[in-house]
Amino acid sequence: QLPKQPEIWAQITIPNEFQPVGKYNIGITAGMETTAVKGEWIEGCNRMNLVITSSEFAKKTFELMDYEIKNQQGQTQGRLKLTTPIEVLFEGANTNIYKVLDTPCSLDIQIKEDFAYLFVGHWMQGEFGEDRKNVGLLIKAFYETFKNKSKKPALILKASGGVSSYMDRDELLKKIEIIKKTVVANSLPNIYLLHGEFTDEEMNELYNHSKVKAMVSLTKGEGFGRPLLEFSLVKKPIMTTNWSAHTEFLSSEFTTLMNGELKNLHPSVLNDWFVKEAQWFNVNPGEVNHYFKDIFENYKKYQNNANRQTYKSKTEFSWDK
Repeated sequence: QLPKQPEIWAQITIPNEFQPVGKYNIGITAGMETTAVKGEWIEGCNRMNLVITSSEFAKKTFELMDYEIKNQQGQTQGRLKLTTPIEVLFEGANTNIYKVLDTPCSLDIQIKEDFAYLFVGHWMQGEFGEDRKNVGLLIKAFYETFKNKSKKPALILKASGGVSSYMDRDELLKKIEIIKKTVVANSLPNIYLLHGEFTDEEMNELYNHSKVKAMVSLTKGEGFGRPLLEFSLVKKPIMTTNWSAHTEFLSSEFTTLMNGELKNLHPSVLNDWFVKEAQWFNVNPGEVNHYFKDIFENYKKYQNNANRQTYKSKTEFSWDK
C-alpha cells in the first residue's frame, strides 16, 4: 500500500508480469535465449514507458516480433508489435575480482590430470542434446573424442540443476553415468562434478587454477553469458557456439566460436515461457570433436589469442568501462 504513486517504478521480472505502477515505468528483463518471445511478453513491454534488456541479441528478438491479433471468429483485427523504446543495459565484469591472480590458486581440486576443460552452467530440463546449455551433448562429445587415448584431459562441470542440494548433485551424477554407459570404449577420460555455491572470488580461483586450461560451452542460446565473460579475463582459451549474446563480447578472432544451425526447440524443453515455433542453436558435432583435440594437442597455438581476448574484455567490458 504505497502512500502515493511513485514518480519512477522499475520492475525486474519476465515481461508478462510488468505492471505500470508509477508515473514513469521501467521494465527490466534478460529476454529469451531463442529466436522468439511470446505475445504476452510484448503486451507486457508495451505497458511500460521503457524496457531495459541485457544484450543486443535480446533487444533484436523483441523488436522483430510481429503477431496477428484475431477476434473470437478468427478474423485479423491488427498487429501486435513492440511500441515501447527498448535499450541494452551495459553489462561488464568486475575486473577487481575477475583477473589473472599473481599468487598460486588456493582452491584444492582433487583431480589427477594436468589439463582440464571447464564448463560452468545449469543443467536444466530437456532430453539428451536438447537442454539449453547442451550439457548432455558436451559430456558425450568429450567421452567420444578422448576414448581409448593414452593421454587424456579431464572435464570439470561446475554445474547444478538450479539448486544446491545433495539430491540435485546425485541426480546430475546419475545423468553423467547414463551418458557414460552409451559410449563403447576400453578406457574413458574422467569427468568431475563441482556442485554447490561458490563466491565470486572462489569462481575466479577456479578459473585461475593451474589445471583448468580452457572453458567449453555448447550453449544453444544466451541472454548474456556471464561465465564466458568472466573466464575471458584470465588469459585462457574459450571454445563455444557462434550464436546469441556472448558473441557480442567474444571475438571470433580470439576465441573458438563453433558453427552449427538453428533448430526448433524440442518438446522436452517447452514450458510456459517458450514459443513453440522458436529456434535456438545446435552446434556442429564434428567441430566440437576437432577443437577438443586441437586445443588439447596444440595449446600454445590458442594462448596468444586468449591473451588478446583478455585485453579486449578488460578494456571494453569492465565495470569502469
